[in-house]
Amino acid sequence: MVRKCLLTPSLLLVVIVPLVLLAAETALAEGPGRSGGAVRLLTTIPIPANLKPLIAFDISWLDPESQLYYLGDRSNASVDVVDARTNAFVKAIKGNFAGVAFKNNPSNPPGGKVADNDRSGPNGVVVAGHWLFVTDANSRVVSIDLRSDQVVAGGDVSTGGVLRADELAYDPRDGILLVVNNADDPPFATLIAVDRSTGRLTPGKTITLNKANGVDATNGAEQPVWDPGTGKFYLSIPELGGPGGSGPVGAVVRIDPRSQGAVEKVFLVNNCQPAGLTLGPRQDLLLGCSQTFDTAGQAWTAGDKNSAVPISVIMDATTGRIDKNVLGVSGSDEVWFNRGDGRYYLAARANPTGPVFGVIDAESQTLVQLVPTANAAGKPTANPPVPAGTAHSLAADPHSNHVFVPLPANNVFPDCLNGCIAVYGASGRDDD
Repeated sequence: MVRKCLLTPSLLLVVIVPLVLLAAETALAEGPGRSGGAVRLLTTIPIPANLKPLIAFDISWLDPESQLYYLGDRSNASVDVVDARTNAFVKAIKGNFAGVAFKNNPSNPPGGKVADNDRSGPNGVVVAGHWLFVTDANSRVVSIDLRSDQVVAGGDVSTGGVLRADELAYDPRDGILLVVNNADDPPFATLIAVDRSTGRLTPGKTITLNKANGVDATNGAEQPVWDPGTGKFYLSIPELGGPGGSGPVGAVVRIDPRSQGAVEKVFLVNNCQPAGLTLGPRQDLLLGCSQTFDTAGQAWTAGDKNSAVPISVIMDATTGRIDKNVLGVSGSDEVWFNRGDGRYYLAARANPTGPVFGVIDAESQTLVQLVPTANAAGKPTANPPVPAGTAHSLAADPHSNHVFVPLPANNVFPDCLNGCIAVYGASGRDDD
């Protein structure tokens, strides 16, 4: 079973963000490819009052064709849709999703008191044309027709696991999804064929990520991405072979969708547990490291006697060579490359300085800014209990270069008492 919660520092603590930082974030470096100036909070899009407070949620996606932003909202068992052109909440798509589940701990009343990440949903979201692909609890994957917001006939399938289907990526060239079951032991990925005319899904090859198959994934599997340059999927593996040994080792694996899902390559990475993964320019992959390590190469905690060494990693997708360890930001989950401004954005909920999203210039491969976000503590004594929420998800619009960051309900950001989508952007002036 994955130990994700044990290896990330204090994700469930309330972090108070000084309001002054919202107007004057710390710019860390100037890069030759930097464009657009400092990123700042532009507005917040509140979750409507007729919906439950946004606390438990998962992955974001922004469709550049429609400029619609999608969020897997577990609190409301829906996929929430926002218009990125008008910054308006559009609707909540219901798909009979699981919502947030709670652990059945015998020491607690029925239903438990702790959110059960492995049995919750919706989780991953991806859009291709008018098809919305969503993963859910109990290994479920659905295809929704965005013209009707209904699950299509033959579009509700299982990957065959026990726990949630999590993140996913789509290969539009071959019409194939790669869906990851991160919480099953061992974790696995599934190739699912998409009928592009009907949205029907057909599960195919299962790729078991264990030692026998050359990928000894001992802490789950995370964000996949498809690369049109190679025609291959890439999948981040936080940990190979368990902790200890010669030091922490993670990986990115390359999977060929055309050869029955064969794992072609295992690219190793040190002192980083890769979670977020996105494709940048020149066949570069940005790896968002979910865990910060210290100067001794051990998992860093707030009480560590050694200094933290937060990094994110840029890897060559064709060779696996590490191009750059970008210093200054770590503890990331979802990451995103925005082709509109040439920047990487990282949802670093567990950065040592507190929850932020990082801004990395893809040309200079340098960190240019940390922008404060907010986590929120849960209330396990409430009836029903309230799970904790973290700022671990984001997506960017390449037309406006606005970044959309869902935030759990808090009283730090304006109009966010019921939860909100924070919208960030640059003024276009480097001296602002």
